[in-house]
Amino acid sequence: MNLAGTELTSSQLYDLLRLRVDVFVVEQACPYPELDGRDLLPGTRHLWIAGEEGIDACLRILTEPGGHYRIGRVATSRRARRQGLGARLMAAALDYIGTADSVLDAQTYAQGFYAKFGYRPEGEEFEEDGIPHITMWRRVGPSR
Repeated sequence: MNLAGTELTSSQLYDLLRLRVDVFVVEQACPYPELDGRDLLPGTRHLWIAGEEGIDACLRILTEPGGHYRIGRVATSRRARRQGLGARLMAAALDYIGTADSVLDAQTYAQGFYAKFGYRPEGEEFEEDGIPHITMWRRVGPSR
């Protein structure tokens, strides 16, 4: 499924938030401000794959100042891991983004996964909510 933030039903938003809280807050023991005010913005896109027990995997794409995109909140439920769902969502996200530049903040262990989609680390590793991260860019637009 691929919907703008303004197109989500309350049930869809609830299911997306539940998956993200299950993965990031509960499983990774990372209390963070999940409700950041960006999920329902017109420029936000939500992509997800539903399974028999609800949403199995999701990500969101944010429109950022300067014309690039930010991919974030990439999550797969424990029951649906190792099925390639994250890769399917990333491919769909890049289809949506097209030739625009995009950025994401990857948990450092996942750098190899994002590198398969053309993302390259930029800058130093940093800690976010107690988890090591690295900013990664996929620069495909005109040279700056």
